[in-house]
Order: sequence, then structure tokens, then C-alpha cells
Amino acid sequence: MPRTLDLRTGSHCLLLFAALTFTVPAAAYTNAKVATTATGEQVKITGSLVIVEPDIELTLVTAGGLQEPRKEWSDAARHLYPQAAHALLNGKKADQKPDYDVPDNLDPASRQGQILRLNQAVALSIAQYSMPGSVLATKKDPTTGKPMMEWTLGPGVSELHEATGADYALFTYIRDSYSSGGRTAMRMFAMLAGAAMGSYLDIGGGQQIGVATLVDLRTGQVVWFNLLARQSGDLRNEQGAQATVAQMLKDLPL
Repeated sequence: MPRTLDLRTGSHCLLLFAALTFTVPAAAYTNAKVATTATGEQVKITGSLVIVEPDIELTLVTAGGLQEPRKEWSDAARHLYPQAAHALLNGKKADQKPDYDVPDNLDPASRQGQILRLNQAVALSIAQYSMPGSVLATKKDPTTGKPMMEWTLGPGVSELHEATGADYALFTYIRDSYSSGGRTAMRMFAMLAGAAMGSYLDIGGGQQIGVATLVDLRTGQVVWFNLLARQSGDLRNEQGAQATVAQMLKDLPL
């Protein structure tokens, strides 16, 4: 359903960065990070949580490598992912509020619209500056030299706190693609041709890229972040959605 606030451009940039930063592995790659307290201990969730309507799009990769959006797949995934996330959170005894559905007519200049866009920008920064060799000096532990999870959206997120009644918000962005028969054939042909020349040649196929953040709506602090990248996964069915959620919500501080 079209919205006044179109978050797709920002989330496409966020996930495109993740895809281009490194070669997407066949096995699941995750980069979960949890904020720490002043004493160095990992933050634990103390309060209720709301799942913000996930930004999910599924596409078909054609023989030529173009990605064609599949609305029916995306609609199914947008239903199955929150369902699987709730099941996982229930198993961890999390206090959950009703999901926050982004209003169809949400003004991008509104406070809530700005919060959604700001979270995308911060999530992109975390993904970018958590990579080896790119850690900001201000986000580096002076003792260990390792990246620190010290990111915030600022106190303006209280607007979402008031709208949902939740203490934390879970934001999720996923792009999931599937190879067509033609693409699969082209990929196999390229591999065989590469092998004949004594090299490895993979033109790529479907892949699953996801980014998620958990934000304290009372302070604006990003208390948890995760980046998921893999060449497998299927959000079009319940079992696949459960598997994706298990990877996407890895090390959530519950």
C-alpha cells in the first residue's frame, strides 16, 4: 500500500551498502552488537518492546541479473516475519506491545517520520563504521581498540514512546532475492566456464540482506544492532521466516 512517507529509498541505500561492503557468504553472516553500561556490562532490556512495521521487499533475479519486485511474496513476508518474531520474543518472556504500523499517510516531516528516517541513517552508520579498518576514533574503546556501541537517535524518539506505550522499538529492514530458472542456469554456466579456465567465476544469485536495531524510546540509545547477510533463506513460508528471525534477532539482549 503506498504511503506518503516512502522509506524505501533510505532502506535500499542501507542494504545496498551492506551488500557491497563484503561478498555475501553462503553460510549466514551476522554482526550483532550490544551496547554496554558505564561498568562495561552488556545492556539488558528492562521494559516493554514494540515491533515497528518491518521494511521488507522480495524480488526475483532474472537471467540478466535484474531484480523484479514480487508484491505477493513481499506481502507474505511482511506478515510472516512479525509473526515469527513474536513467537521468538514470547519464548524469551519479553513484554510486548501491539505492533506499530506505519500510517499510510504519515507526513515525512512529522516527528514520527523523522524518527524512522533517522533510525535508517544511524543504522547505516553503525554498519559502516563497525567494519574493520573503518571504526571512528570516537567509537573506539581506548583500551582495546574495538568498536563501541555508543549510538543514539536522541530524545526525540519519545514521540514514538508516547504513540506506542513501549520502552523499546525494534526496527527491521530486509531485502530478499531469489534466482529465476534462467539465472540459475546462467550461474552454473559461468561456474563451469570459470573452472575450464582454471578460475572460480560466480555471477551471483539470490541473497538475503537484513539490518535490525533496538532503540530505547526513553533515551534514544541504540542498545542492539545486527547485520545479516547470506545466500540462503526464504521469507515466503513460515519455516523460512522462523529461520530468518532466529538469525536476524541473534544476541538480542533479553
